[in-house]
Amino acid sequence: MSVENIKAFSIIGHKKALDDVCVTLGQSKVFQPDEVSNFYNDMVGFDRATAQNAFSEIVLRFFDIMKILSINPRCIPTQKDFLPTLDNLEIYSKKVLEKVQAWEEQRISLTEEYNECKRAREEISHFVSINTNIEKLLGMNYVKAVFGRMPKENLTKLGTDNFKMDYIEFIPCKEEGSYVWAVYFVPNTMYEKAERIFSRLYFEKSTFGDMDEDPEKRYKRLNADVEKLKSKLDQINEIIADYADEKEKEILSYFTKASEYHLDLSIRTHAMIRGNGFCLTGWVPEEKSDEIREKLEKIESVDVVVSNAKDELHLNPPVKLKNNFLTRPFQFYTEMYGVPRYKEIDPTAFIAITYFTLFGVMFGDVGHGICVMLAGAFMWFFRKMEIGRILIPCGFSGTIFGFIYGSVFGFEHALDWFYIGVLHLKKKPIEVMSSDFTGTILYMAVGIGMTLLCLAMCLNIYTSIRQGDLGKAIFDTSGLCGLFFYGMICVGLIGLFVFGINFFSLPYILAIAVLFILIFLREPLSKLVNREEDWAPENWGSFILENFFESIEVLLSYVSNTMSFLRVAAFVLVHAGMMQVVFTLAETAGGFMYYPILVFGNLLVCALEALLVSIQVLRLEYYEMFSRFYSGEGRPYEPVKLSLVKN
Repeated sequence: MSVENIKAFSIIGHKKALDDVCVTLGQSKVFQPDEVSNFYNDMVGFDRATAQNAFSEIVLRFFDIMKILSINPRCIPTQKDFLPTLDNLEIYSKKVLEKVQAWEEQRISLTEEYNECKRAREEISHFVSINTNIEKLLGMNYVKAVFGRMPKENLTKLGTDNFKMDYIEFIPCKEEGSYVWAVYFVPNTMYEKAERIFSRLYFEKSTFGDMDEDPEKRYKRLNADVEKLKSKLDQINEIIADYADEKEKEILSYFTKASEYHLDLSIRTHAMIRGNGFCLTGWVPEEKSDEIREKLEKIESVDVVVSNAKDELHLNPPVKLKNNFLTRPFQFYTEMYGVPRYKEIDPTAFIAITYFTLFGVMFGDVGHGICVMLAGAFMWFFRKMEIGRILIPCGFSGTIFGFIYGSVFGFEHALDWFYIGVLHLKKKPIEVMSSDFTGTILYMAVGIGMTLLCLAMCLNIYTSIRQGDLGKAIFDTSGLCGLFFYGMICVGLIGLFVFGINFFSLPYILAIAVLFILIFLREPLSKLVNREEDWAPENWGSFILENFFESIEVLLSYVSNTMSFLRVAAFVLVHAGMMQVVFTLAETAGGFMYYPILVFGNLLVCALEALLVSIQVLRLEYYEMFSRFYSGEGRPYEPVKLSLVKN
């Protein structure tokens, strides 16, 4: 439950050293830049550093290369001794781009020629079957041949009064769908008139141009051309593919380095320039601060000022969470809510323990727990889904509580042999479906709620003290007064309803009343304890009226937060109830349908319960407990670094 210590860096120097500083910080992979104006109030005369980046054009060049070679752009781990300079990257990227662009131009040209040839072949194929000696007609000097297609329905209009064409020879060739492909011959002197007539018949001329030879001969020639062009196109594609296979790792390595340098120099956009000097600020984890400081101070004209983040809380330092392998999966839920502010506790360990326990209590079944573990393992190891890493321990918790409840895939007495034969008990200790045990489950759920709410208040007190807010630690609704107020009421109710002891004597009630008054006056009292000058409200009447309604809300929140934990008991009973329904349906169907219904019912109940319980436990975490001690208003630590993908 910790937040890693972090250091604030303020770097000043001659602007000629800015690029070297940016590269040094970028290569460290731990520097998070921040706005200089957040660190210093007086920025008169300062201008933001230009965003020029010598590696921008190189990176774009590599994108063009990878697009041509169909290489998936990604950054990969490179050898430590692979350190190309700007000139190396410039020369390499230009050389490779020039080579692949020449191939790409050939491919584009061949592709266009190939497609055009295929299209012409396709159109001419409709005229191959003409029975007329068309070659003689095509060779006539005073007759023009026009090839194309028209709607079949317009064929009947040919030769009618509106379409007199005695001087035209029309030859239909092939029907295709709602069109008929045809050719007509017309004297050159009548061509324009014929064209006007056929345009009214929606005749579409072919695009392959004038025909000067038999269509069948043209088709064969085009077919040969298509095969030849296809061979050339396949050849150039093979050359490009072979080059991509051979050079992919090399190209990605150069691209990765270019991207790293480009990202490093992007830090300069956060720098401020004044005259010949620059100022750059940011954050570095404490464990790396000395190493980076030494590297920066070796750069000529550069000075570095380092301070502790705990002394710069007004700057809202970024937060880097630090958790062990047991609690780290639940860090996903913390980050989803919002990371803590610096010096606010990291609630990940708290979530890990409470979520693990509550999930198991609400989902107790040995068989279903194992299924959830397996599903979580698949989601994490094969799909890299964060929720899968959480489901593994949750499934384990469900299995543990399944042993406590004695439930295996809904069979509530499957473990009786274990209780009687191994533990030497007379019977199963917890009978969930027994009406005698329902009250115990409800009391248990409320007891869990009371305990966790008190624990959340203790965490709020601890956090407030760490942050130097003593007034909040004492008088807040989740502070010391709130803890004693809520605790005394809980103890009184437990004593009265569980043990039959009445703690609500006059002194006891007066103590509760005093605590409530202190909570009612929490705002001015907190300011007074924190030694704030304007601690008194401007208008006491308005303050009392406003806080009266707020106090009612506070009392209701204590009740509602506690009662929300009844959902824990509800899901314990729901599991047994849903499985009882499954068994009833299976027994009603009987015969060969018994086991399919039983298996399907178990899978359905397991999936639904896993989803619902996950959501309900998360709701309890966020709304009932986090609201007591956690703000989640911090900003995450996000250093400048590339995301590498294994090649």
